Amino acid sequence: MRRRNIPTALATALVAGATLAALATPGVAQGAPAAAPASATDSVAVAPFATTAGTAVVSGRNEPGTRFHVEATRTRASRTLEIDYQVQETGYWCGPAATRIALSARIAPPSQSALAVQLGTHVGGTDHISQVTGVLNANLGTGWYETKEMPNDPPTQAQKDLLWRDIVLDIDNNYPLVTNIVAPPGNQPPGYPPGQTIYHYFTVIGYDDVNRTVLIADPASFGGNQIYWLSFEQLASLIPPKGYAA
Repeated sequence: MRRRNIPTALATALVAGATLAALATPGVAQGAPAAAPASATDSVAVAPFATTAGTAVVSGRNEPGTRFHVEATRTRASRTLEIDYQVQETGYWCGPAATRIALSARIAPPSQSALAVQLGTHVGGTDHISQVTGVLNANLGTGWYETKEMPNDPPTQAQKDLLWRDIVLDIDNNYPLVTNIVAPPGNQPPGYPPGQTIYHYFTVIGYDDVNRTVLIADPASFGGNQIYWLSFEQLASLIPPKGYAA
């Protein structure tokens, strides 16, 4: 992820004892490349946690490359998917990491480095959500994913209605969504560096129809938060003027 106001500098933020930095170009979270990640032997259950906005399901596992397994849940009102989560290994691999999380719901996913090559990711990040859409479909051998643009800020009611329908349809069919967001000061998910506009990719892996919330797998691990519930309204406000793959 990057912040808008310093086009080339790095801004360093301490996150739960580990240092992350935000590059001043859209779409990446900056950190040092990690050593080879451990296997995802640790499993996390979503079921014991409330589905209200702001609830952290997993936190504190923010070292680059950290992996763990997230179990699926299903109730009358909510559904979350089984995925293999991994913290992004470099500051500009939020696109590859979010794509990897989405793929892990259906296949053994490629590494972040392999996906970075497929996506054309560079030190400035992954340029457009359509690149994610193409890589998801190519790896899954499907045409399921489409690029959905949300150019209006704030989004129109029709765009929000489509986003919610896409979330429910995709999660019910075991397809996580990858979203490209812009999070300015005053409108940020939990733990994001205040005073910075963050450009980022993360993955939607669940929803609650009663609380109207969505479960986010966030590869940046800002503030030590990896898996958390976010209100649908806030998600809808974060995507413009970018888009999502669903």
